[in-house]
Amino acid sequence: MQENDLRVALITGASSGIGRETATLFARSGYSVALADCDEAGGQQTLAETDALGADGAFFRCDISDEGEVTGMIKQVIARFGRIDAAFNNAGIEGLMADTHEVTIANWDRVMGVNLRGLWLCMREEISHMLNQDGGGAIVNCSSVAGLIGIPGIPAYVASKHGVVGLTKAAALEYATRQIRINAVCPGAIETPMLERYMQGSEDGRAQMVAAEPMARIGMPREVAEAVLWLCGPGSSFTTGQALAVDGGWTAK
Repeated sequence: MQENDLRVALITGASSGIGRETATLFARSGYSVALADCDEAGGQQTLAETDALGADGAFFRCDISDEGEVTGMIKQVIARFGRIDAAFNNAGIEGLMADTHEVTIANWDRVMGVNLRGLWLCMREEISHMLNQDGGGAIVNCSSVAGLIGIPGIPAYVASKHGVVGLTKAAALEYATRQIRINAVCPGAIETPMLERYMQGSEDGRAQMVAAEPMARIGMPREVAEAVLWLCGPGSSFTTGQALAVDGGWTAK
């Protein structure tokens, strides 16, 4: 695909935080944007921001843990835009905080259903279309530093994000010769609603988080979005199967 050709990016979890920032960055970079989320109000707000940037965009309500909704959403995206060149599978939840022996079946299944099963459902449909379009495509999955190291108190989340890294590597090898590159980003402490929930609004918790960061600050969603854009672009044409930490040095310790 030529640089000036139509490019379409699909972003799940587009209603806030990293998803919204990635959507606006793709819009600024000349992509048409397909926005998916179960939060319709937030998704429409993101769409208003991409519209204001002059991008061709559309919002699709979708609970990615539901196979039928994912299949339907991808069909709508293809009907609206004709192709998917870049996909950022960002939608995810943290679940309830609890030590391993206290995790409920309901919490475990919900976290896995969104973060791992739901992400795989999206990948399955995205790959199926990318295989049949000129130029293939690029997929970036949102894992976490919790997909690279252990973090106590959120075992379901940690397990699901480790699973995302493994799935990314396996799929990258499967499609490496078929014009589809698949990578993951692993954000650290990023200024998002999820981080606020994790810190439970505690200023002490925020101070401890900052003190634990080698760069002595919390990251911004734009810093993750820039990594996603690079992984979907021509500058990363020889990069696949990688889990890129965007964490201020957290996992280097």
